[in-house]
Amino acid sequence: MDPSEIKKILFSSLKSETDTREVPGFLEKEGVSYSFSPDFGEKVLNKLFSAGLTINREVEFIRSMNFAFYRIALTGVAAIVLLIISIFLMDGSLSLNSFLGLSDNYDESIVCLLTGN
Repeated sequence: MDPSEIKKILFSSLKSETDTREVPGFLEKEGVSYSFSPDFGEKVLNKLFSAGLTINREVEFIRSMNFAFYRIALTGVAAIVLLIISIFLMDGSLSLNSFLGLSDNYDESIVCLLTGN
């Protein structure tokens, strides 16, 4: 039997008006036989349960990655806060110049370097 014919039979069996009890007999008449080994059900159940374990492992991996990300993010935020506090203590203000490490003398020299005067 041609695979396209088998496909047609299977698709026709999906229609509600088709009597599906006749399909296995028709396939056997055409020489198509299907039989399952004695441990087929056990193999199917093992595959189903192993898929569930894979999904659980993925969820656990995502949780551990979130935990690691939050630890790194909190450490980064703490470092930024300490940097802001140290800039404030050194310059006494939190202006753009103090963040860039510039003071009035450096502004004038940068302007001179850029303009050539």
